[in-house]
Amino acid sequence: MAENGGFEDPSADVLAAAAATFGLLASSARLHLMWALAQGESDVTHLADRVGGALPAVSQHLAKLKLAGLVSSRREGRRQVYYIDDPDIVIVVRVLVGQLTARSQHAPSYVRQLHGVDA
Repeated sequence: MAENGGFEDPSADVLAAAAATFGLLASSARLHLMWALAQGESDVTHLADRVGGALPAVSQHLAKLKLAGLVSSRREGRRQVYYIDDPDIVIVVRVLVGQLTARSQHAPSYVRQLHGVDA
């Protein structure tokens, strides 16, 4: 591994895993689900209501996130409750979405209109 500026370059495997994770989060629907779950656990019905998605689509997104290890679940009676078990993922989602929200609120109005913030 090469060292640059005091940091070692990550291995190809680590970079591939990071790219796969960011690829999953590149979907605004999945990112919205991760944002919601970063606020606390929830079942699929409440998540679908919160993100405005159809129940089957939300279930499919959650299945992909679970398969990738970003989301976990447990059964409570007849409900499947989803949560994020990795505090680092919660931090990444909160920082990214929080920073972009702050930037969009401080951007000139014409930039906000381009990004659909001033609808």
